[in-house]
Amino acid sequence: MQLTEPITFEPLYMERIWGGRRLALLYGKNLPNGVRVGESWELVDRPEAQSVVHNGLLRGKTLHELWSNHRAAVFGERAAALAAPRFPLLFKMLDAEERLSVQVHPPAALAAQMKGEPKTEMWHVIWAEHDAELYAGLRAGTTRASFEHALANGTVAGELHRLPSRAGDTIFIPSGRVHAIGAGNVIVEIQQNSDTTYRVFDWNRLGTDGKARELHVAESLRSIDFEDPEPQYQPPGASPLVACPYFEVDRRVLDAPYQAAPPGEFAVVTLLTGAAECGGMRFKPGEFFLLPANMEDRTLLPAEPTTSLLITRLP
Repeated sequence: MQLTEPITFEPLYMERIWGGRRLALLYGKNLPNGVRVGESWELVDRPEAQSVVHNGLLRGKTLHELWSNHRAAVFGERAAALAAPRFPLLFKMLDAEERLSVQVHPPAALAAQMKGEPKTEMWHVIWAEHDAELYAGLRAGTTRASFEHALANGTVAGELHRLPSRAGDTIFIPSGRVHAIGAGNVIVEIQQNSDTTYRVFDWNRLGTDGKARELHVAESLRSIDFEDPEPQYQPPGASPLVACPYFEVDRRVLDAPYQAAPPGEFAVVTLLTGAAECGGMRFKPGEFFLLPANMEDRTLLPAEPTTSLLITRLP
């Protein structure tokens, strides 16, 4: 099977108490009416959620079907050799109309014991209000004892490291790093294929049922890296922008034709600004596409000035 165009997928929209409508206002997403959408799952291969191909020869197939039955053609021989039973990454857009809970994902060394999955991720801010901020890691001097004391008296915010956020900021969130997204941020999140999250504090907020949302304090305290003071944003000119054992992400200003991946390798491309063309298709900000491994014409072309994008590959 020879593929001749990028693969696009139908987004899955997730209602969240902290979500809003900015994905429609800013990026033209076709959100369900009257729903506070916090997450748009753009590429996902989970038992409970599946991306479905929108276009081309593979239209209607799930991402899991591509990974299971067409892995070499779509993802390449190197990916075909992986033992992973599912596509190993998950791509989202997040709209934080309100701030998210303070949370942590279990590190690999503990996840299996806790019957969860480790999750390392990165955030790339694509829109932010003037006073928006992110919470990542702990303030210098925070200890487990001081953190537990803050939990008891409701002052957890004072133990967290805060960073003002602006469009273009990127931060790496390894498993074990306590974090929260502040209100007024729209973010691209690229992560391991996992959905294990432990909430340690939720700003005393009530859920849609009028009750406090479930917390996982014991699991969180086991998972938090208390030797993680004040992490900083990735250097904006770094190449790659983020590299870890699970994914490698580049940010590129597209001012000339560019090969997003070598022949025989796949890449996932996220449009940030401007517009780009590839394989006869045109893409605008907020759109994602998968560049298949066996596609011959792999050239990305800028279609507007100031076009920029994220390119994600397996390491």
